[in-house]
Amino acid sequence: MKHFGMIALELSFGLVLLFLVLKMLGKTQISQMRPFDFISALILGELVGNAVYDHEVRITEILFATILWGTMIFLLEYITLKFKKTRKILEGEPSLVIQQGKLKFDELKKNKVDLNQLLLLLRQQGYFSVQEVEYAILESNGKISVLPKFQYDYPRVRDFQLPLRTVCLPLPLILDGEVDYRNLAKAGLDEEWLKNQLAMQNISDYRDVFYAEWQENEPLFAMRYE
Repeated sequence: MKHFGMIALELSFGLVLLFLVLKMLGKTQISQMRPFDFISALILGELVGNAVYDHEVRITEILFATILWGTMIFLLEYITLKFKKTRKILEGEPSLVIQQGKLKFDELKKNKVDLNQLLLLLRQQGYFSVQEVEYAILESNGKISVLPKFQYDYPRVRDFQLPLRTVCLPLPLILDGEVDYRNLAKAGLDEEWLKNQLAMQNISDYRDVFYAEWQENEPLFAMRYE
């Protein structure tokens, strides 16, 4: 039992430590899996994994190794922010793989991307033919950004010469039957307004609402539990 208790303690300690390191490094460590970030995630996972299964490793050693690795990553991130010339080496750079509708085979070869992979990346962006694409950029995190040809692009509001309006961020007011009073205050509304809006939809109890969303100059959108 003592052995299992130690495993539980080390796992819990490792979880908290990794969480703190990721919070320190910022959201890009999660959202942008560049090659260096992938290595970083593997190493951090290995540090905790090895500590759990190697009984000779102490918590102080886990702490030292994780903090040291986290500090190294933080310093590298700082270097890329401070010195622009290092970004190309440490972060990589985008590659133009389609230019003016033509495939750039040298760039594809340099990035080790074959045509099947390129077509897959294009389909994931909603383009099922290379003929629809004017420019395509392979980003440093492996994703692709596409600028379609004019005839395949989506129409925008300005194309119809419609009057412009301020864009408002929708706010969820009820989630799983519970009111988000912070969002209610952000919207400049009160609970009385919310009750009246729900009453207009024959809803008398917050607990009956699965999701409710507010948008400026729009009636409350509410979904009941089914």
